[in-house]
Amino acid sequence: MNKRLRELDRTDRKILTLLQQDGRISNVDLAREVALSPTPCLERVRRLEREGYITGYVALADPARLHANTLAFIQVSLVNTSTEILREFNQRMQALPQVESCHMVAGGFDYLLKIRCADMQDYQQFLGEHLGAIPMISQTHTYVVIEEVKNETAIPVAPAKA
Repeated sequence: MNKRLRELDRTDRKILTLLQQDGRISNVDLAREVALSPTPCLERVRRLEREGYITGYVALADPARLHANTLAFIQVSLVNTSTEILREFNQRMQALPQVESCHMVAGGFDYLLKIRCADMQDYQQFLGEHLGAIPMISQTHTYVVIEEVKNETAIPVAPAKA
């Protein structure tokens, strides 16, 4: 995708903001909110999808109802950061359903994992049977979340530069 993307205008930005708040909003309601008729609104949404500004649509599930109440962040240090080890670690994280997100970071450790488990016993099993079984991990530090103060899924859409 080497072609230059159009700069987003105020309407595009409002569409992105509204769709992040409610991905199931009808095109008619979305069009009304952004002061367009439905056809041009749908064309803009399709263009935003085609250009990669919108990468997909998801349903947000309630962790408590799905027995995934325990949220933890785990700092992971690897034995070294060779390309082969990084690739293998990434593949292993992709395969673990408890890992909600995995980020390679710069600083005092190599990766930051966000995991969800049913409870502390489930976490202990995850740590022992999954993370503990990965030989390229040299050290982990876990931070169990007591309270989620803010948990946003939307990316702020800044106003267009004047």
